[in-house]
Amino acid sequence: MSATEKPFDIVVFGASGYTGRLVAEYLAEEYGNTELKWAMAGRSLSKLASVRSELGISDQVTLLEVDVESPESVSDMVDACRVVITTVGPYQLYGDELVKQCAERGTDYVDLTGEPSWMHKTIAQYSETAKASGAKIVHSCGFDSIPFDLGVYLLQQHAISKTGEPIATVKGRVRAMNGTFSGGTIASMRATMASAKANPAIIQILTNPFALTEEFSGPEQPSGAAPQYDEELQSWSAPFIMAPINTKNIHRSNFLLGHRYGQNFCYDEMLLTGDGDQGKDTAEFVAKDNSVARSDLQPGEGPSKTERENGNYDAIFAGESAAGEMMISSVQGDRDPGYGSTSKMLAEAAMCLLHNPDLASGGLWTPASAMGDALIGRLQAHAGLTFQIEKG
Repeated sequence: MSATEKPFDIVVFGASGYTGRLVAEYLAEEYGNTELKWAMAGRSLSKLASVRSELGISDQVTLLEVDVESPESVSDMVDACRVVITTVGPYQLYGDELVKQCAERGTDYVDLTGEPSWMHKTIAQYSETAKASGAKIVHSCGFDSIPFDLGVYLLQQHAISKTGEPIATVKGRVRAMNGTFSGGTIASMRATMASAKANPAIIQILTNPFALTEEFSGPEQPSGAAPQYDEELQSWSAPFIMAPINTKNIHRSNFLLGHRYGQNFCYDEMLLTGDGDQGKDTAEFVAKDNSVARSDLQPGEGPSKTERENGNYDAIFAGESAAGEMMISSVQGDRDPGYGSTSKMLAEAAMCLLHNPDLASGGLWTPASAMGDALIGRLQAHAGLTFQIEKG
Protein backbone atom coordinates (compact mmCIF):
# COMPACT_ATOMS: atom_id res chain seq x y z
CA MET A 1 0.00 0.00 0.00
CA SER A 2 1.47 3.36 -1.04
CA ALA A 3 1.67 6.25 1.42
CA THR A 4 -1.14 8.11 -0.35
CA GLU A 5 -3.43 5.07 -0.08
CA LYS A 6 -2.98 4.53 3.66
CA PRO A 7 -6.08 5.39 5.71
CA PHE A 8 -4.14 7.25 8.43
CA ASP A 9 -1.37 9.81 8.43
CA ILE A 10 -0.45 9.11 12.06
CA VAL A 11 -1.29 6.46 14.64
CA VAL A 12 -0.64 7.11 18.35
CA PHE A 13 0.25 3.73 19.85
CA GLY A 14 -0.19 3.66 23.63
CA ALA A 15 -2.86 6.36 23.54
CA SER A 16 -4.49 5.18 26.77
CA GLY A 17 -1.23 5.47 28.74
CA TYR A 18 -0.05 8.56 30.62
CA THR A 19 2.07 10.14 27.87
CA GLY A 20 0.02 8.70 25.01
CA ARG A 21 -3.06 10.53 26.34
CA LEU A 22 -1.13 13.80 26.27
CA VAL A 23 -0.01 13.21 22.69
CA ALA A 24 -3.58 12.41 21.61
CA GLU A 25 -4.90 15.48 23.42
CA TYR A 26 -2.30 17.69 21.74
CA LEU A 27 -3.05 16.37 18.24
CA ALA A 28 -6.77 16.90 18.79
CA GLU A 29 -6.30 20.46 20.08
CA GLU A 30 -3.64 21.55 17.60
CA TYR A 31 -4.81 19.74 14.46
CA GLY A 32 -8.43 18.76 15.13
CA ASN A 33 -9.74 21.21 12.55
CA THR A 34 -7.22 20.26 9.86
CA GLU A 35 -7.18 17.46 7.33
CA LEU A 36 -4.90 15.31 9.51
CA LYS A 37 -6.11 11.70 9.51
CA TRP A 38 -5.07 9.97 12.71
CA ALA A 39 -5.99 7.09 14.98
CA MET A 40 -5.49 5.98 18.58
CA ALA A 41 -4.13 2.49 19.23
CA GLY A 42 -3.65 0.29 22.27
CA ARG A 43 -4.43 -3.07 23.83
CA SER A 44 -7.93 -2.19 25.06
CA LEU A 45 -10.59 -0.65 22.85
CA SER A 46 -12.70 0.16 25.91
CA LYS A 47 -9.84 2.11 27.54
CA LEU A 48 -9.17 3.93 24.28
CA ALA A 49 -12.86 4.82 23.98
CA SER A 50 -12.85 6.17 27.55
CA VAL A 51 -9.79 8.31 26.86
CA ARG A 52 -11.27 9.61 23.62
CA SER A 53 -14.46 10.56 25.45
CA GLU A 54 -12.71 12.09 28.47
CA LEU A 55 -10.52 14.26 26.27
CA GLY A 56 -13.42 15.35 24.06
CA ILE A 57 -11.77 13.93 20.93
CA SER A 58 -14.01 13.47 17.90
CA ASP A 59 -15.56 10.05 17.32
CA GLN A 60 -14.11 10.32 13.81
CA VAL A 61 -10.70 9.49 15.31
CA THR A 62 -10.53 5.72 14.80
CA LEU A 63 -9.58 3.31 17.59
CA LEU A 64 -7.29 0.36 16.81
CA GLU A 65 -6.76 -2.71 19.00
CA VAL A 66 -3.04 -3.46 18.89
CA ASP A 67 -0.90 -5.62 21.18
CA VAL A 68 2.88 -5.98 20.88
CA GLU A 69 2.41 -9.68 21.71
CA SER A 70 0.40 -10.00 18.48
CA PRO A 71 2.67 -9.39 15.46
CA GLU A 72 -0.32 -9.52 13.12
CA SER A 73 -2.04 -6.63 14.93
CA VAL A 74 1.22 -4.64 14.86
CA SER A 75 1.64 -5.20 11.12
CA ASP A 76 -1.97 -4.15 10.48
CA MET A 77 -1.32 -0.86 12.31
CA VAL A 78 2.00 -0.26 10.56
CA ASP A 79 0.44 -0.88 7.14
CA ALA A 80 -2.42 1.51 7.92
CA CYS A 81 -0.38 4.66 8.54
CA ARG A 82 2.47 6.81 7.32
CA VAL A 83 3.97 7.55 10.76
CA VAL A 84 3.69 5.65 14.05
CA ILE A 85 4.07 7.52 17.34
CA THR A 86 4.76 5.05 20.14
CA THR A 87 4.76 5.77 23.86
CA VAL A 88 4.69 2.08 24.84
CA GLY A 89 7.67 1.45 27.08
CA PRO A 90 9.99 0.39 28.53
CA TYR A 91 11.01 0.02 24.91
CA GLN A 92 13.55 -2.69 25.66
CA LEU A 93 10.63 -4.81 26.89
CA TYR A 94 7.89 -3.83 24.43
CA GLY A 95 9.51 -2.03 21.50
CA ASP A 96 11.24 -4.62 19.32
CA GLU A 97 8.30 -5.84 17.24
CA LEU A 98 7.14 -2.37 16.24
CA VAL A 99 10.59 -1.14 15.18
CA LYS A 100 11.11 -4.35 13.22
CA GLN A 101 7.80 -4.05 11.38
CA CYS A 102 8.23 -0.33 10.61
CA ALA A 103 11.74 -0.98 9.28
CA GLU A 104 10.52 -3.86 7.11
CA ARG A 105 7.37 -2.15 5.82
CA GLY A 106 8.69 1.35 5.15
CA THR A 107 6.60 3.17 7.78
CA ASP A 108 8.14 6.13 9.60
CA TYR A 109 8.43 5.90 13.38
CA VAL A 110 9.09 8.17 16.39
CA ASP A 111 9.42 7.29 20.07
CA LEU A 112 10.50 8.62 23.46
CA THR A 113 13.15 6.11 24.36
CA GLY A 114 16.03 7.08 26.59
CA GLU A 115 17.34 3.51 26.71
CA PRO A 116 20.78 3.46 25.04
CA SER A 117 21.35 -0.29 25.24
CA TRP A 118 18.09 -0.91 23.35
CA MET A 119 18.92 1.78 20.81
CA HIS A 120 22.35 0.22 20.28
CA LYS A 121 20.56 -3.05 19.48
CA THR A 122 18.00 -1.55 17.10
CA ILE A 123 20.71 0.34 15.20
CA ALA A 124 22.63 -2.90 14.69
CA GLN A 125 19.59 -5.00 13.79
CA TYR A 126 17.40 -2.71 11.68
CA SER A 127 19.50 0.03 10.06
CA GLU A 128 20.04 -1.80 6.79
CA THR A 129 16.42 -2.98 6.65
CA ALA A 130 15.15 0.58 7.16
CA LYS A 131 17.53 1.93 4.53
CA ALA A 132 16.18 -0.60 2.05
CA SER A 133 12.50 0.07 2.81
CA GLY A 134 12.81 3.86 3.19
CA ALA A 135 11.50 3.83 6.79
CA LYS A 136 12.78 6.71 8.91
CA ILE A 137 13.13 5.42 12.49
CA VAL A 138 13.76 8.30 14.90
CA HIS A 139 14.42 7.52 18.55
CA SER A 140 14.46 9.95 21.51
CA CYS A 141 11.93 12.53 20.33
CA GLY A 142 11.08 13.93 23.77
CA PHE A 143 12.98 15.92 26.40
CA ASP A 144 15.63 13.31 25.86
CA SER A 145 16.92 14.35 23.48
CA ILE A 146 15.28 16.99 21.24
CA PRO A 147 16.17 20.24 23.10
CA PHE A 148 19.79 19.13 23.55
CA ASP A 149 20.26 17.55 20.14
CA LEU A 150 18.79 20.59 18.37
CA GLY A 151 20.49 23.08 20.73
CA VAL A 152 23.92 21.76 19.76
CA TYR A 153 22.86 21.56 16.11
CA LEU A 154 21.75 25.21 16.16
CA LEU A 155 25.02 26.37 17.76
CA GLN A 156 27.15 24.44 15.28
CA GLN A 157 25.14 25.68 12.29
CA HIS A 158 25.66 29.24 13.54
CA ALA A 159 29.39 28.75 14.10
CA ILE A 160 29.92 27.17 10.69
CA SER A 161 27.92 29.93 8.99
CA LYS A 162 29.88 32.66 10.77
CA THR A 163 33.42 31.24 10.89
CA GLY A 164 33.45 28.38 8.41
CA GLU A 165 34.33 25.89 11.15
CA PRO A 166 32.45 24.02 13.89
CA ILE A 167 33.07 24.45 17.61
CA ALA A 168 35.36 21.70 18.88
CA THR A 169 34.09 21.59 22.48
CA VAL A 170 30.52 22.39 23.53
CA LYS A 171 29.13 22.54 27.04
CA GLY A 172 25.44 21.73 27.46
CA ARG A 173 24.16 23.34 30.65
CA VAL A 174 20.64 23.28 32.07
CA ARG A 175 19.94 26.75 33.53
CA ALA A 176 16.48 25.92 34.87
CA MET A 177 14.16 22.93 34.97
CA ASN A 178 10.81 22.69 36.73
CA GLY A 179 9.02 19.37 36.38
CA THR A 180 8.61 15.89 37.78
CA PHE A 181 9.01 12.32 36.53
CA SER A 182 6.33 9.78 35.66
CA GLY A 183 6.07 6.14 36.59
CA GLY A 184 6.88 5.16 33.01
CA THR A 185 10.23 6.95 33.07
CA ILE A 186 11.14 5.29 36.34
CA ALA A 187 10.12 1.89 34.97
CA SER A 188 12.44 2.41 31.99
CA MET A 189 15.34 3.31 34.27
CA ARG A 190 14.74 0.21 36.37
CA ALA A 191 14.51 -2.01 33.29
CA THR A 192 17.85 -0.65 32.06
CA MET A 193 19.51 -1.31 35.42
CA ALA A 194 18.06 -4.83 35.52
CA SER A 195 19.40 -5.51 32.01
CA ALA A 196 22.84 -4.24 32.97
CA LYS A 197 22.89 -6.46 36.04
CA ALA A 198 21.97 -9.49 33.95
CA ASN A 199 24.36 -8.65 31.11
CA PRO A 200 27.61 -6.86 32.03
CA ALA A 201 28.22 -5.98 28.37
CA ILE A 202 25.37 -3.48 28.65
CA ILE A 203 27.37 -1.52 31.22
CA GLN A 204 29.96 -0.81 28.52
CA ILE A 205 27.22 0.61 26.31
CA LEU A 206 25.81 2.75 29.11
CA THR A 207 29.21 4.24 29.94
CA ASN A 208 30.51 4.75 26.39
CA PRO A 209 29.64 8.18 24.91
CA PHE A 210 30.15 6.71 21.42
CA ALA A 211 27.92 3.68 21.98
CA LEU A 212 25.56 4.78 19.18
CA THR A 213 28.13 5.85 16.57
CA GLU A 214 28.61 2.36 15.16
CA GLU A 215 32.23 1.90 14.07
CA PHE A 216 33.34 5.43 15.02
CA SER A 217 34.99 6.25 18.34
CA GLY A 218 36.08 9.81 19.05
CA PRO A 219 38.34 11.44 21.62
CA GLU A 220 38.06 11.05 25.38
CA GLN A 221 35.06 13.03 26.64
CA PRO A 222 34.58 15.13 29.79
CA SER A 223 32.71 13.01 32.33
CA GLY A 224 30.34 15.53 33.94
CA ALA A 225 30.03 13.03 36.78
CA ALA A 226 31.07 15.26 39.69
CA PRO A 227 30.35 18.85 40.80
CA GLN A 228 32.65 21.41 39.20
CA TYR A 229 33.04 25.17 38.94
CA ASP A 230 32.83 26.71 35.48
CA GLU A 231 34.86 29.92 35.23
CA GLU A 232 33.41 30.87 31.83
CA LEU A 233 29.82 30.62 33.05
CA GLN A 234 30.54 31.75 36.62
CA SER A 235 28.55 28.93 38.13
CA TRP A 236 28.83 25.57 39.83
CA SER A 237 27.55 22.59 37.85
CA ALA A 238 26.12 19.28 39.00
CA PRO A 239 25.68 15.96 37.18
CA PHE A 240 22.52 15.91 35.03
CA ILE A 241 20.37 12.79 35.03
CA MET A 242 19.64 12.91 31.27
CA ALA A 243 23.27 13.42 30.22
CA PRO A 244 24.07 9.72 29.61
CA ILE A 245 21.46 9.43 26.85
CA ASN A 246 21.69 12.98 25.46
CA THR A 247 25.45 12.85 24.97
CA LYS A 248 25.17 9.59 23.04
CA ASN A 249 22.46 10.97 20.77
CA ILE A 250 24.44 14.15 20.07
CA HIS A 251 27.52 12.15 19.10
CA ARG A 252 25.30 10.00 16.86
CA SER A 253 23.92 13.15 15.21
CA ASN A 254 27.46 14.29 14.50
CA PHE A 255 28.25 10.87 13.04
CA LEU A 256 25.13 10.80 10.85
CA LEU A 257 25.75 14.37 9.66
CA GLY A 258 29.15 13.35 8.30
CA HIS A 259 30.98 14.72 11.35
CA ARG A 260 29.71 18.22 10.73
CA TYR A 261 30.82 19.07 14.29
CA GLY A 262 34.28 17.60 13.66
CA GLN A 263 35.81 14.18 14.34
CA ASN A 264 37.38 15.51 17.55
CA PHE A 265 34.13 17.00 18.87
CA CYS A 266 33.73 16.96 22.66
CA TYR A 267 30.50 17.45 24.58
CA ASP A 268 29.29 17.21 28.14
CA GLU A 269 26.06 18.10 29.89
CA MET A 270 25.45 19.34 33.42
CA LEU A 271 22.99 21.27 35.59
CA LEU A 272 23.93 24.84 36.59
CA THR A 273 23.41 25.45 40.33
CA GLY A 274 24.71 29.01 40.78
CA ASP A 275 27.76 30.83 42.09
CA GLY A 276 29.27 30.93 45.57
CA ASP A 277 28.87 28.59 48.52
CA GLN A 278 25.16 28.07 47.90
CA GLY A 279 25.83 27.00 44.31
CA LYS A 280 28.52 24.59 45.52
CA ASP A 281 26.26 23.13 48.23
CA THR A 282 23.42 22.67 45.73
CA ALA A 283 25.73 20.94 43.24
CA GLU A 284 26.95 18.56 45.91
CA PHE A 285 23.39 17.82 47.03
CA VAL A 286 22.27 17.08 43.46
CA ALA A 287 25.26 14.80 42.90
CA LYS A 288 24.23 12.67 45.91
CA ASP A 289 20.47 12.70 45.31
CA ASN A 290 18.95 9.33 44.37
CA SER A 291 15.28 10.17 44.92
CA VAL A 292 14.34 9.08 41.38
CA ALA A 293 15.70 5.59 41.98
CA ARG A 294 13.74 5.37 45.25
CA SER A 295 10.46 6.64 43.81
CA ASP A 296 7.40 4.40 44.12
CA LEU A 297 5.60 5.93 41.11
CA GLN A 298 4.08 3.29 38.83
CA PRO A 299 3.55 3.35 35.04
CA GLY A 300 0.52 5.48 34.26
CA GLU A 301 1.25 7.91 37.09
CA GLY A 302 2.82 11.33 36.63
CA PRO A 303 2.52 15.08 37.19
CA SER A 304 -0.88 16.76 37.37
CA LYS A 305 -2.12 19.14 34.66
CA THR A 306 -1.27 22.10 36.92
CA GLU A 307 2.25 20.78 37.47
CA ARG A 308 2.72 20.24 33.74
CA GLU A 309 1.48 23.72 32.85
CA ASN A 310 3.57 25.39 35.56
CA GLY A 311 6.72 23.56 34.49
CA ASN A 312 9.41 24.84 32.15
CA TYR A 313 13.07 24.43 31.23
CA ASP A 314 15.97 26.46 29.89
CA ALA A 315 19.23 25.02 28.52
CA ILE A 316 22.27 26.67 26.99
CA PHE A 317 25.01 25.34 24.73
CA ALA A 318 28.31 27.18 24.93
CA GLY A 319 31.62 26.89 23.16
CA GLU A 320 34.53 28.86 21.80
CA SER A 321 34.78 29.23 18.04
CA ALA A 322 37.97 28.57 16.11
CA ALA A 323 38.50 32.34 16.14
CA GLY A 324 38.35 32.44 19.94
CA GLU A 325 34.85 33.94 20.23
CA MET A 326 32.43 32.56 22.84
CA MET A 327 29.17 31.47 21.23
CA ILE A 328 26.01 30.44 23.07
CA SER A 329 22.71 29.00 21.84
CA SER A 330 19.72 28.34 24.06
CA VAL A 331 16.48 26.35 24.10
CA GLN A 332 13.48 27.07 26.31
CA GLY A 333 10.27 25.10 26.76
CA ASP A 334 6.97 26.38 28.17
CA ARG A 335 5.76 23.22 29.94
CA ASP A 336 7.24 20.64 32.27
CA PRO A 337 10.04 18.92 30.38
CA GLY A 338 9.14 15.28 30.82
CA TYR A 339 5.49 15.31 29.81
CA GLY A 340 3.83 18.62 28.95
CA SER A 341 6.62 19.59 26.58
CA THR A 342 7.66 16.07 25.63
CA SER A 343 4.19 15.16 24.33
CA LYS A 344 4.22 18.22 22.05
CA MET A 345 7.75 17.54 20.81
CA LEU A 346 6.93 13.92 20.02
CA ALA A 347 3.80 14.87 18.10
CA GLU A 348 5.62 17.57 16.14
CA ALA A 349 8.44 15.18 15.25
CA ALA A 350 5.81 12.93 13.67
CA MET A 351 4.21 15.89 11.89
CA CYS A 352 7.62 16.96 10.61
CA LEU A 353 8.27 13.54 9.06
CA LEU A 354 4.76 13.51 7.64
CA HIS A 355 5.07 16.89 5.92
CA ASN A 356 8.73 16.62 4.91
CA PRO A 357 9.10 13.11 3.45
CA ASP A 358 12.27 14.00 1.57
CA LEU A 359 14.27 15.41 4.50
CA ALA A 360 16.02 12.09 5.10
CA SER A 361 16.30 8.68 3.51
CA GLY A 362 15.49 5.43 5.26
CA GLY A 363 17.50 4.52 8.33
CA LEU A 364 17.77 4.94 12.10
CA TRP A 365 18.15 8.63 12.82
CA THR A 366 18.34 11.21 15.57
CA PRO A 367 16.01 14.25 15.59
CA ALA A 368 18.75 16.69 14.50
CA SER A 369 20.17 14.50 11.75
CA ALA A 370 16.77 13.60 10.28
CA MET A 371 14.87 16.86 10.65
CA GLY A 372 17.18 19.69 11.75
CA ASP A 373 15.93 23.15 10.77
CA ALA A 374 12.49 21.90 9.75
CA LEU A 375 11.85 20.49 13.23
CA ILE A 376 13.15 23.65 14.92
CA GLY A 377 10.65 25.62 12.85
CA ARG A 378 7.72 23.38 13.80
CA LEU A 379 8.60 23.35 17.49
CA GLN A 380 8.75 27.15 17.58
CA ALA A 381 5.52 27.54 15.60
CA HIS A 382 3.45 24.95 17.48
CA ALA A 383 5.05 23.42 20.57
CA GLY A 384 6.06 26.34 22.78
CA LEU A 385 9.82 25.99 22.32
CA THR A 386 12.18 28.91 21.73
CA PHE A 387 15.55 28.52 19.99
CA GLN A 388 17.99 31.41 19.90
CA ILE A 389 21.60 32.48 19.59
CA GLU A 390 22.38 34.42 22.75
CA LYS A 391 26.01 35.25 22.08
CA GLY A 392 28.48 35.23 19.23
